[in-house]
Amino acid sequence: MIGFDPAARAWASDADAAAEAAETDARLAGIPRLDGTLLRDDASLSAASDDYGHIVHQRPAAVLRPGSVRDVVAMVRFCNEHCVPVAPRGQGHAPFGQAQVPGGLVIETTPLAAIGPVGPDSTTVTVGAGARWSEVARATLAHGLTPPVFTDYIELSVGGTLSVGGLGGQTHRHGAQVDNVTELRVVTGAGELVRCSPTRRPDLFHAVLAGLGQCGIIVEATLRLVPAPANVRHYHLTYDDLATFLDDQRLLVQDGRFDYVEGQVTADAAGAFRVYTLEAVAYGPPAGPAPDDATLLRGLRHTPSGVRYEDRSYFDFLDRLAPLVAMLKEAGFWRYAHPWLNLMVPGTSAAGVSAPLLDALTPADVGPGVILFYPLLRERLTTPLLRTSDEPVSYLFDILGATPPDDTAAVDGRLAANRSAYEAAAAAGGTQYPVGSIPFTPADWRTHFGPAWPALKAAKQTYDPRGILVPGQGIF
Repeated sequence: MIGFDPAARAWASDADAAAEAAETDARLAGIPRLDGTLLRDDASLSAASDDYGHIVHQRPAAVLRPGSVRDVVAMVRFCNEHCVPVAPRGQGHAPFGQAQVPGGLVIETTPLAAIGPVGPDSTTVTVGAGARWSEVARATLAHGLTPPVFTDYIELSVGGTLSVGGLGGQTHRHGAQVDNVTELRVVTGAGELVRCSPTRRPDLFHAVLAGLGQCGIIVEATLRLVPAPANVRHYHLTYDDLATFLDDQRLLVQDGRFDYVEGQVTADAAGAFRVYTLEAVAYGPPAGPAPDDATLLRGLRHTPSGVRYEDRSYFDFLDRLAPLVAMLKEAGFWRYAHPWLNLMVPGTSAAGVSAPLLDALTPADVGPGVILFYPLLRERLTTPLLRTSDEPVSYLFDILGATPPDDTAAVDGRLAANRSAYEAAAAAGGTQYPVGSIPFTPADWRTHFGPAWPALKAAKQTYDPRGILVPGQGIF
């Protein structure tokens, strides 16, 4: 197991960060003229030294609120010349300091939120990196169209999810969000604004999608669109056996009868995490036929009494977490620490890896969080840097816990448990989905990227030769 200093909760000490900030102060004396604002006030710097995880705290020297893409180009070019580290920040939803930069520059992408024109015959839409997926959905649904894949929480930024992958219940049909991008505009670590695609600068395109910000900052993305349903039927099927639950999920993603397949694990009355709920969604017209319960549920082995469903509009389904999020914020749970575990587990080992982890959990470990568990098809995941197991089916296994931030012992315990869980998954041929809180070394990252590592390393040397971009990931 690797070391992590729980007192510092950062890769740089407070003294180191202060020294770096002082050095950066001198470098920022000659910044270029900007359309937006370079913020140096305490409130802005404090906000940028925190994130949704509330575990790591690293204070930048400045925060750029750009008034244009030109501002991003100018400041990245300036930072490259002066060796100032840089990281983009969308909605600040990272849980482990990934977008924090001690003594460096944080670039807010939220002002870059334009959504290009959409018509009823559009096959793509071009959006700014700071646009939230909820905003994209509203704009495209006005014309009966939708991006094919959404994460469960749709208030995340487009640039943020494309930097890691973007998984959801539709991934078994359409791949991840990164698999549905046709073109990007990127600011490289050298401060060059580059348009790239699978046929134009493909090395950069494939190094940026799921590339964790290492080679370029996404400022604009062109997304694929498909016809949207007006309404959906959302099924919830309960299981009392883990293996049966996983087998039925695998059946559904392989035969494709549902448009969306996910699953959750919850605690029973005794506090044991042994209640399994399969979530499946069928799209109605015009994107699909009217749901037929008998056909859709044929052959499944859920508990007969454990079946319920609701019909709702497509957007209401996409935005189904909104009431829960509002409740969590009102109750103060949004400010809890989030030492998340996100694993990609081979299908044949899914039960074997997850069962001991679930058996060891208590309700206090999860708190007001959730455990997600659902399958992905390898053939649909075509982005090189989005790593999964080598098996045809992998399972995303997420323990998305929430812990009072002042309970540092509990947070440290979850971080140690996360590392142990990762090692168990890796021994079985799995890896992590890098949106969580698993202490990782550069050697771990080389193992994680596997055969994709040489291309990522070469792209880093080409497009960020001074290594200024997103040091919080700890990759290079």
